[in-house]
Amino acid sequence: MDLMKHNGYYFDTSIWLDLFEKRGVNGEFVIKLAIEILNKNLEICHSEQVIKELKDLGYSSKEIWEILKFSHYCRAKKIHIFKDQREEARRIAKQRKVPLGDALHAIVCRDNDLQLVSTDKDFEKLTDITHFEKPENLLSEFFI
Repeated sequence: MDLMKHNGYYFDTSIWLDLFEKRGVNGEFVIKLAIEILNKNLEICHSEQVIKELKDLGYSSKEIWEILKFSHYCRAKKIHIFKDQREEARRIAKQRKVPLGDALHAIVCRDNDLQLVSTDKDFEKLTDITHFEKPENLLSEFFI
């Protein structure tokens, strides 16, 4: 896999939580991956969908800022979601029986040429839209 073939890395909500909450082995992989992305001066991106999902999980605005603050140290950006992307995500989520947010994350990655980082198996139903990788798989690419 070529690390530079994408415009950056897009962490889905669970990956942000693994990083912020230092959740077990997943958290360790995500921390290492985030540090490598930072060291290579690459981007870690998020969208308003990540923020919405964090709010839906009960995180306050201050906590969300804390969760996403790592991205402020990287060449990071918040990706805007357009109306047509939301409509496409609704259709795909219904057809494939996946969460709307996951369909939206996949579409955002496709449309912005971002590498989706997730451990969520629902993305296996969306591989024709975008390819996703687990943090540990991407991490191994930094050391080849």
